[in-house]
Amino acid sequence: MPPVTSRPHDALFKAAFEQPEHAGGLFRSILPADLSALIAWDTLTPEPGSFVDPELADSHSDMLFSAKLGDERALLYLLLEHQSTKDRWMPLRMLSSQVAIWKRCIKTDSDAPLPLIIPAIISHAPGGWTAPVRFEDLFVPHPSSLPSLVHLIPHFSLLLEDLTHVSDADLKSRTLAAFPKLALWLLRDGRNGDAVLENLAEWAFAFHEALRTPSGMEAVGQLFRYIQLVCRELDFRQFRAKIREQIPQAEEVAMTIAEQLMREGLQKGLEKGRQEGRQEGRQEGRIEALEKLLTRKFGALSAEHKTRIEAASAEELDQFLDRLLVADSVEAVLAEPS
Repeated sequence: MPPVTSRPHDALFKAAFEQPEHAGGLFRSILPADLSALIAWDTLTPEPGSFVDPELADSHSDMLFSAKLGDERALLYLLLEHQSTKDRWMPLRMLSSQVAIWKRCIKTDSDAPLPLIIPAIISHAPGGWTAPVRFEDLFVPHPSSLPSLVHLIPHFSLLLEDLTHVSDADLKSRTLAAFPKLALWLLRDGRNGDAVLENLAEWAFAFHEALRTPSGMEAVGQLFRYIQLVCRELDFRQFRAKIREQIPQAEEVAMTIAEQLMREGLQKGLEKGRQEGRQEGRQEGRIEALEKLLTRKFGALSAEHKTRIEAASAEELDQFLDRLLVADSVEAVLAEPS
């Protein structure tokens, strides 16, 4: 199991769409039908490199592919925008990324004509996309108000898929494998614990389909891991009960991931304590880590539970943390030594 990533959206997006057949299915669901018909999708090939500004790497992810467009090679650029606020400068950033791609083409062969780039943006910004999608809308005065100027300014619109406004029925109807369909659903809803729990039954069929593939357990593990990383308010007890009810064969995967995340959370808590450089700092780190992990697994702690934890010795805290991975209740974790 890979370590916790600081970029869970990026990790899920690339896991779901780095394979050409999955990326092709996504492009075909976004591109105009007449343009899609001109592309030889069986020639779709991944191209190396990222063209996102390094300062934006935490909020943007990208992948580049090439394919035959008629008799020529074209590039297809896929960008995930996943920051919590809409990026009003996205048209400018898209132009900058395309220029970076063309510069690389020139460096590779300065005599060859530039390839066409077909860009598409996937957004799952909360609340939907409300920022400009046309490059000329970034200017004041608007270029269209000055007829002599309009032809001197780059003119293009973003091809943008706003997942906020894509329904479950639309996602399910797309010509995509189960794993990328589930990835799109969770990119849309994964940060909302109530939505995940409410709709899990609707998507159980896709989980079952994904599990039947050769790497199904790994794929489902990636999906569960994403949920548990981005959905902080998720009640793990309810989530586990839903998994047991709807996708019982995946319960062990969910528990394995939960235990790993708890271990990693424990390690971070202990590390925080060590960095304090004092015994009381280490103790506070253990208490903070234990309370956070107990809440994550069992729900809100009572005042009695918190008092018990805060009064515990360093040795008792270590015992509590060891029990946490296998215990089925807060009381079992905090029990007095037999």
